[in-house]
Amino acid sequence: MNGSFTIPKFRLPTFVANLGQKLPQWPHALALVAGLNAALKMKLLPQSELALLEGKLFRVRILDTGGEASYTYANGLFRPVFRPQREPDLAFAAHLSAYLQLLSRQEDPDTLFFNRELEITGDTELGLIVKNMLDAVEWPKFSASLPVFRH
Repeated sequence: MNGSFTIPKFRLPTFVANLGQKLPQWPHALALVAGLNAALKMKLLPQSELALLEGKLFRVRILDTGGEASYTYANGLFRPVFRPQREPDLAFAAHLSAYLQLLSRQEDPDTLFFNRELEITGDTELGLIVKNMLDAVEWPKFSASLPVFRH
């Protein structure tokens, strides 16, 4: 193995989304917000742009899992929004594989968007700010060699 791993394009079976939509959604929001706040603490997000997110409502949907998370940025932290009272200022929707490709930097948001694999709705200017923030993130380098357990 050469150390690189390619995430294939895949879609989970429809029953997964049908089941996922019936499950509580608050754990998704808590997990996403925890990750975003960890990125804040590690100073991975461009500090100069964060003020532009203040009070904005965001939603992330994972189409093939039925998962959805809403959150906002307020007073220096990302916070979950469990029962949004309005439409989000910016919303993302994609299949799990597209998000994994995006997070691993295998694909960029523009490519996924233009290939109709990432849907972005809402405030266009806010969308560009978020895209530029993601592009500016310097992800920590993790070792490509994971421990292998042998029998």
